[in-house]
Amino acid sequence: MSVELGLIGGTGLYSFAGLTNVTRVEIDTPFGSPSAAYVCGDLDGHRVAFLARHGESHTIAPHRVNYRANVYGFNQLGCRQLIGINAVGGIRNDMGPRVVVIPEQIIDYTDGRLSSFSDMPETKVEHIDFSHPYTPRLRARLLAAAAQAEVEVINGGCYGATQGPRLETVAEIARLRRDGCDLVGMTGMPEAVLARELGLDYACIALIANWAAGCGDKGEISIEEIYAHLAAATAHVAPVIRALLAMNLR
Repeated sequence: MSVELGLIGGTGLYSFAGLTNVTRVEIDTPFGSPSAAYVCGDLDGHRVAFLARHGESHTIAPHRVNYRANVYGFNQLGCRQLIGINAVGGIRNDMGPRVVVIPEQIIDYTDGRLSSFSDMPETKVEHIDFSHPYTPRLRARLLAAAAQAEVEVINGGCYGATQGPRLETVAEIARLRRDGCDLVGMTGMPEAVLARELGLDYACIALIANWAAGCGDKGEISIEEIYAHLAAATAHVAPVIRALLAMNLR
């Protein structure tokens, strides 16, 4: 059975419960090694592949993730639909901790990351259309799946991708807000653009772990609170994914 859906788990999501007939697939790509083995299994009769973006023990910092290998590995598995699950901070007033967002746009503030498959020697340069960084039809299906699963999500918003691994200053978040960002995270790019280069449908489930610096209650950000908020938000992921698969992606 070919892989119908790929899932990339972010901070706090290092495995996906409920998979049966599980196999671990080690893949060597032309771009190096992915973050971990791909965990392939059946979920409600559908073949799914899961990858822990930061490694299964969270040992890979956001700027050190081999995004090219990760995305290329899904392509080698035959996966054409890919969901990135990302822990983020909330900037917009209605995007506080434990809220789930299906973002629509990205602004990339990262620096020095290998962000294209076109920079390999003798490789044709591809100037892809990235006007809509998340595949509209997959976004629409995610939103429909959330409604079917009775999981409340916010439709839309702009994800500001920063370098990390440190959190941002109050002034940096103020700049992001002025730029039109509603969320801030460290792993949204170049994952999205690499999926587009390979022709994979890609969308994001953003789990808000904390208020960004200077937002919300404006208190100091606690790592313990971040993980508690993430655990609560992550509980909504599996019902949405199950509903998405039930809609028959293909």
